[in-house]
Amino acid sequence: MDIALLSMAMSQGQLQQGASVALMKKSMGNMDQQAEGLQKLLSSSSATAIQQAAQPHLGGSIDIKL
Repeated sequence: MDIALLSMAMSQGQLQQGASVALMKKSMGNMDQQAEGLQKLLSSSSATAIQQAAQPHLGGSIDIKL
């Protein structure tokens, strides 16, 4: 095998690996942002919403007489 071809193949492999690592870092950053958003959403949920989820049949309607 020619040394120039081997060098080109090796360089191309390193480039592909570098691109894969960069893409993985970016996707990990996106996952971190999503996790932070989910934590913020979970911490902002109120106790009444949790109670409504536990007992959905309570408080759904109001009886009014005119």
